Amino acid sequence: MNILYINHYAGGLKYGMEFRPYYLAREWVKNGHRVRIVAGDYSHLRTENPNVEKDFQIDMVDGIEYQWIKSGRYAGNGVGRLLSMIRFIAKLYFNVTRMIIDFKPDVVISSSTYPLDAFPAKKIADSVNARYVHEIHDMWPITPMELYGMSKWHPFVMIMQIGENYFCRNAYKVVSILPCAKEYLVQHGMAGDKFAHVPNGINLADWSSLADIPEQYKNTIMEAKREGRFVIGFFGSHTKSYSLDILLKALSKCDQNKLFVAFLGNGNYKDYLIKLTDQLKLDKKCYAFFDAVPKIAVPSFTALLDACYVAAINNKMFKFGIGMNKLFDSMMSGKPLLYAVNAPNNFAEEYDCGISVEAENVDALVVGINELLHSPPEKLLEMGNNGKRAVLSKYNYEALAKMFLDAVK
Repeated sequence: MNILYINHYAGGLKYGMEFRPYYLAREWVKNGHRVRIVAGDYSHLRTENPNVEKDFQIDMVDGIEYQWIKSGRYAGNGVGRLLSMIRFIAKLYFNVTRMIIDFKPDVVISSSTYPLDAFPAKKIADSVNARYVHEIHDMWPITPMELYGMSKWHPFVMIMQIGENYFCRNAYKVVSILPCAKEYLVQHGMAGDKFAHVPNGINLADWSSLADIPEQYKNTIMEAKREGRFVIGFFGSHTKSYSLDILLKALSKCDQNKLFVAFLGNGNYKDYLIKLTDQLKLDKKCYAFFDAVPKIAVPSFTALLDACYVAAINNKMFKFGIGMNKLFDSMMSGKPLLYAVNAPNNFAEEYDCGISVEAENVDALVVGINELLHSPPEKLLEMGNNGKRAVLSKYNYEALAKMFLDAVK
């Protein structure tokens, strides 16, 4: 089967986030399918962007065809990013013949964070009588409305709503990372039998990698452990969504001589967090900020931790559930979770793999931290093992790739 997978921000092990398209595609290729990922030449999520000399350039990466669209660079979430979206969608929509001249897809998947790629995806699918599938990562336009306070009458929100309504009415299947989105999508025109839930997960090969974090990072964490500190770690993009400021505020109310918090990654919220440590007058020996590392080095980071922090802001957009990659990587690490997410699917409770507290509640997080501090080692080990077993049995990409294709066949 030929699978055309459209994701503006798609990355991979070579480029960094976003990883899901790469992991699914690699499994499909292993099973004899031909996969072409169509992505923009620039993404704010990637650690490295490709060198693209012309539109529709194709590069081979681990057996996957990457077809690049010159969508342009941007900074932040302003006009520049919107123009990048428009360029990406317009070039796809008006170059259907060019898209299929050497690749006749059986399935066309639109999968960018925003829903406007539904229009070119449906047009491409119709041109070759292929099945059109839409994949949901985040719920747009609800996400920008909730995160940035946009009105439903804001032109950007209205355009995104048109895109959402379009894929609800026209997709053969709607595959959602979020488990509880079905009822909402039905209200926007989707037939109930079109919905399929395929969560995120882990790639087993990443966890057999020998890639290491920089020696400086390792030495800093090991020094904290030698001082008898309990090490809590966060890895991933430093954005407002992940309640990293709440963790720092909770740290300021704990016994800082017994704790060390390691932040691994980059993001637009990182500078604010560093300034916040000064405002809170935190002991500099109880925290550290490290730059991002390749994803295959994350296991080396989590191996040094005593617990992984998985949290999100207390927001209506999580009523559809959560499925963030870092959740499954944290569970796979075999370390207990410090979990602060207000969502209907609570992994820490469902699998007894961590301490769950109320989202965005500093005092509740302090209680959770202290509970971890005073838990016997065998209890921490048991919680960590519970999470790892759940991931290995249910949330690995070999199984998820099969689940996806079974849903759309």
